[in-house]
Amino acid sequence: MAELTRFIAGLPKAELHVHIEGTLEPEFLFERAAKNDMALPYASVEDARAAYDFQDLQDFLDLYYQGTGVLLDEEDFYDLAWAYFDRARRQNVLHAEVFFDPQAHTRRGIPFATVIDGLWRAARDAETDLGITSGLILCFLRDLSQEDALQTLDEALPYGDKIIGVGLDSAERGNPPDKFADVFARAKTAGFRRVAHAGEEGPADYIRKALDALDAERIDHGVRCLEDPELVGRLTRQQTPLTVCPLSNVRLKVFPDIAHHPIRALMDAGLLTTVNSDDPAYFGGYGACCGISGRKAVRLA
Repeated sequence: MAELTRFIAGLPKAELHVHIEGTLEPEFLFERAAKNDMALPYASVEDARAAYDFQDLQDFLDLYYQGTGVLLDEEDFYDLAWAYFDRARRQNVLHAEVFFDPQAHTRRGIPFATVIDGLWRAARDAETDLGITSGLILCFLRDLSQEDALQTLDEALPYGDKIIGVGLDSAERGNPPDKFADVFARAKTAGFRRVAHAGEEGPADYIRKALDALDAERIDHGVRCLEDPELVGRLTRQQTPLTVCPLSNVRLKVFPDIAHHPIRALMDAGLLTTVNSDDPAYFGGYGACCGISGRKAVRLA
């Protein structure tokens, strides 16, 4: 087992599904809280880590968005992203396509420019100093309105050269992809690539709606496609990539344990499947569990 672990660690990898806010480790949380003179509801790093026991996606999101509150200025976003790139590169991740949630910050009064400038600068420094290429994917929060998403897209347009695509994340239940059809159509017209979280906690039909209503080129998660044989056939024929996150699915109780995760069934069905980390500060994994693929069709950039 140790030899296999070393072999996997040494392989070149691509990370296609990681949320930069989900790389916020408890140590960083406490350091930034001290820097920004903010109180935390935890007595220690260990106390914070002990809170990472989630019952479902919403339970995780509540803690996730609470953690983002320590990110206030460009330096905070730069340092968060740099810490991720440095750790990922040490695990031989050569390319990362990184989600970020601007609405989680702008609704706290943080300017869009503060977020994107910090992340972009870290990404460029990581390419120069670490040799890891990357792209930033703006995700709309699906539990907010399409009007809010359209406003966020307006803010993003002047930074189109720094953003490779748009996505859809946050609470899936009750928030179908077609709720955001107009904003994705406008993003496509503006030249952005399109991906969407679908079929994690939501039904298989959400995957179909992401394909049809959003013109999604890649499905994030997508594990529930197996409940719909016709959809499996379509995804297989089109070779639509699925960015699957097994550790996340287990920690959020989509599946009871890793032995019950359908990753093998997805691959056996002929689906174009990659393995990714999602929110590694909360679920573990980082580059050690990233998808290994040299297929250009899987990547956006």
